[in-house]
Amino acid sequence: MNSHCCCLMKDHLRGSWVSLTVCELPRSWRCGLHRALAQPLKALQGKANSGKGKTMVPKWMSIGVTLGHLAMSFWRLRCAVASRWPTPLRRGGSSPLHTAPAACPDKSAPVFTRALAFGDRIALVDQYGHHTYKDLYYHSLRLSQEVCRLRECTGGDLQEERVSFLCSNDVSYVVAQWASWMSGGIAVPLYKKHPPAELEYFIRDSRSSVVLAGQEYMELLRPVVKKLGVPLLPLSSTVYGAAAEEPGEGKVWEQNWRDRGAMIMYTSGTTGRPKGVLSTHHNIRAMVTGLVHKWAWSKHDVILHVLPLHHVHGVVNKLLCPLWVGATCVMLPEFNAQLVWEKLLGCETPRINVFMAVPTIYAKLMDYYDRHFTQPHVQDFVRAVCEERIRLMVSGSAALPLPVLEKWQSITGHTLLERYGMTEIGMALSNPLTTVRVPGSVGTPLPGVEVRIVSENPKKEGCPYVLHAEGNEKETQVTPGFKEKEGELLVRGPSVFREYWDKPEETRQAFTWDGWFKTGDTAVFKDGMYWIRGRTSVDIIKSGGYKISALEVERLLLTHPSITDVAVIGVPDMTWGQRVTAVVTLQEGHSLSHRELKEWARGFLAPYAVPSELLLVDEIPRNQMGKINKRDLLRQFYPSNQGDLRPGASEPDSPLPRAP
Repeated sequence: MNSHCCCLMKDHLRGSWVSLTVCELPRSWRCGLHRALAQPLKALQGKANSGKGKTMVPKWMSIGVTLGHLAMSFWRLRCAVASRWPTPLRRGGSSPLHTAPAACPDKSAPVFTRALAFGDRIALVDQYGHHTYKDLYYHSLRLSQEVCRLRECTGGDLQEERVSFLCSNDVSYVVAQWASWMSGGIAVPLYKKHPPAELEYFIRDSRSSVVLAGQEYMELLRPVVKKLGVPLLPLSSTVYGAAAEEPGEGKVWEQNWRDRGAMIMYTSGTTGRPKGVLSTHHNIRAMVTGLVHKWAWSKHDVILHVLPLHHVHGVVNKLLCPLWVGATCVMLPEFNAQLVWEKLLGCETPRINVFMAVPTIYAKLMDYYDRHFTQPHVQDFVRAVCEERIRLMVSGSAALPLPVLEKWQSITGHTLLERYGMTEIGMALSNPLTTVRVPGSVGTPLPGVEVRIVSENPKKEGCPYVLHAEGNEKETQVTPGFKEKEGELLVRGPSVFREYWDKPEETRQAFTWDGWFKTGDTAVFKDGMYWIRGRTSVDIIKSGGYKISALEVERLLLTHPSITDVAVIGVPDMTWGQRVTAVVTLQEGHSLSHRELKEWARGFLAPYAVPSELLLVDEIPRNQMGKINKRDLLRQFYPSNQGDLRPGASEPDSPLPRAP
């Protein structure tokens, strides 16, 4: 910036608050300010010296307009400075009051860059107490410095080295996650219930350079990291209870976050070996801000968190969203039906007003309700409190059975919001927040998300797929002749992941030639909403030339009075291609034969969709997010019929709702 620019700004800003900070602004900001001020000042000078200007424009108007330009310039400058430094600077050109900026001008900056702006607001409530945003920030900054010292990284930037961490659902998780990002690393969250062999796989596959752990997991991880030769760093006990103080030295590295790797979350492995899904900071921010806008998150919200913290549902939807807006997250170490009801109905502050869970949790909450809330006046109290206090209840990560939705509605007065997403894309579709929700549908695209429904092009030439429908947040266009036609769901947008970690061929195969992510889910657009039929690989059963939605059959079977849980699978068959098989658990004391099931089902299903086989089991295994691994069921019951099973994309983190 030349001396003329500096002198001009000093002449017009001398003595003001802005004059204390202009010299410390980046070059591009100083030049921008000069241009913003120079134009109205020249205009004012020209009008003062021009007779023509005096006759055509009243003097009071020209001065007023020019002063308006100046005021706007000053306002923009103050906003820019405030976004870079959350508090006024000391006189004499001293450094900012905080070690690092509370808000970064980079539009892809992670959530921790907003923390100091929320200061002493309560960010987390866990078994150890209340933790402010300032506490989280400074504890994380200290840990990031320890990580950098351990890795002998004097510049404070790990250059996307992977940092695995195993922590409980409490403040330690956030501190480990933020410290990974503050040090320029990629966060790799681990799950406490994974066996040592799985933990070893994740650490080895991600090639993590360091593993962080809560004190309670040190013994579990020591033999694992020793085998892999990876250093293990325990979290300090001060993280859990003591108020944090600003570190005396050190700062967060500053550069463009946009294309930096942020997090590797491993797919649930329900359609194959878990793959590391690498999302950038830009991807994570798009996931968060889309939900913040769609579900109207604000700093006044208080969410109850009971889900594992290694999937997009628990990490993005339930943790990063509230922390992004300055809200409060009440964290339980793990799900407990009694504790959840106590938190939802209790009078202690902060009071819960947002709740999200998987269908299995809602089923367990209803079971507790049936056993303990039997008196009418208690039931009236439960409904009144839920209707008055709670603004949003969401279900996801697995299919939401209609009986669960209807019963929860009768208990609480809330129609659970169903949405669709997966590890690779975050949330893509959602029912509306305030208007009518359609049970079984997943609504419309979130802000910034584009979707397509396509099928394979039978012709050899031209585009390899045929477009059925294409939509975004505002509208969906349907191709003539393809109304309500099923096809594979494709997704494009800023939230779509960067790559499958260290798997370039799998990454290439996951996208179309023109850059759309192939979800592997069959969908249809109907009545202004999107509906998911199921996983193309395991939930669409091809039998005798018919395509059958396993989810639609499951939805119907769950209405049978004797059935408590069901999984419908397609078993390879030489004659039919696949045969419809129902794996079922029954109510205690009930019995059901295959003949009885077929006779009952024929009243509701097409003949080709009626299960041709019934398997009765004591329990259908589900993973920690409530999903059923249908490939495992096939391997368990039909070990000799595995030739046609091929791994696909990850299991969606979605309701996989009932088809219309």
